[in-house]
Amino acid sequence: MDVKKIVFLLTFTGIAFGSVVAQGADSVAREVKEGWQLGLFPTLTYSNTLGFQYGACGNVFYYGYGERNSYPDPMHKFSFEASHFTRGRSRFWLALDSKALLPGWRVTLSALDIMDPLYFFYGFNGPAQPYSEDLDEELHYNVDRNIFQAFANFQSQLSERMKVVAGISFSNYRLRDYDGSAYGGNDTATLYRQYVSSGIIGSEEAEGGNVLEVRGGIVYDTRDVESAPNRGLLLEAFLNGGFSPQHTYFKACAYFSHFLRIPIGLKPGDPVFAYRLGYEGTLTGDVPFYMQQSVPMLVPHTMLTEGFGSAKTIRGYYENRIVADGVAWGNFELRVKVVKFTLWNQYFYIAVNPFFDLGLIVQPYRIDRQARAFSPTPGSAEAFVEERLRDEAKRPLASYGMGFKLVWNENFVLSAEVAHCVDRALGSPFWIDLGVNYVF
Repeated sequence: MDVKKIVFLLTFTGIAFGSVVAQGADSVAREVKEGWQLGLFPTLTYSNTLGFQYGACGNVFYYGYGERNSYPDPMHKFSFEASHFTRGRSRFWLALDSKALLPGWRVTLSALDIMDPLYFFYGFNGPAQPYSEDLDEELHYNVDRNIFQAFANFQSQLSERMKVVAGISFSNYRLRDYDGSAYGGNDTATLYRQYVSSGIIGSEEAEGGNVLEVRGGIVYDTRDVESAPNRGLLLEAFLNGGFSPQHTYFKACAYFSHFLRIPIGLKPGDPVFAYRLGYEGTLTGDVPFYMQQSVPMLVPHTMLTEGFGSAKTIRGYYENRIVADGVAWGNFELRVKVVKFTLWNQYFYIAVNPFFDLGLIVQPYRIDRQARAFSPTPGSAEAFVEERLRDEAKRPLASYGMGFKLVWNENFVLSAEVAHCVDRALGSPFWIDLGVNYVF
């Protein structure tokens, strides 16, 4: 997926360069922000798959006053986006993350609606599903998907650093073949249609459905700043259960992030070595295929956290390229502040973050059905195909690259990242992502 979001990149670069020229590279002492702060940005991007994107996104922060001031972490944070791509995708999102709405609780609420006539579907088990660039050009790897999702997560303090968490979410997925007459492809020959006709995707789930999920677990947090930590660690471990008329399942999710400040005395601030280890695995039940791309997060950094690959797990891999029952991954990066400055009484710094990502499928998904569909004859040949597919699914995943960040008031992060996927059949040799926040 060669994505070139040109307009946003030029905007990002222009803001950063213009600010440095105007203000110089002097270090800025931390000062306290009070009350309400608004960050509003146009979503002006370009993708050769989706066309031009236009709309608006941003955050509203509330820090309080006086002794109750919480800067740089806000008491209340509202996030929003409303945007549309010229090739059909529309996104609407509204979220609240509050530490003061209910006494003694952190409340995270989110509601989103996404209409995507060219959603990416690359099959199951990553390396076990062949990929062809020629077919990609014919929209072979697309499906029409609409999703509405709402969730509420609650964290209650057990001690200074330890919290107990509980949450609930509702998801409505609607899927169908994309409209070939509108996009110039053959909607009867898509991989999605092949998966349905061969039985890898069951008829009861082929058009989507409703799923209610509940979760519960613990959080241990020692970070100094949430959006861009300089030190500390974050451990999130919880069980996630899903219920629909046809499917019941339980998953275990665990994410460990560690931030190590390197005290070398750089004027803009010491570098930080940061890494995250993640695991998501199915304990019991059969997960509907349209839920497998979801990566549950207690406090999501972005509108929708999904797709093992792309921007939120292994950077540089195609979105949804790795769909499995169990996955494990690691992100490793060095975050280096290059310059601090002020502009319009706001505090900024620019940082770079070279990174290296690793991943592995630890539980294949419906690989017996894949083998049955791929096998030319039933019986022993089918068993041989399944063994071969299992070996291919275990192939290690890796990518590396460089990120650039513009951080505003220590909690709003504009991000640009470039990555190289080691395996060309699974990702892009030159991948670009433009958005907000660090990946963890």
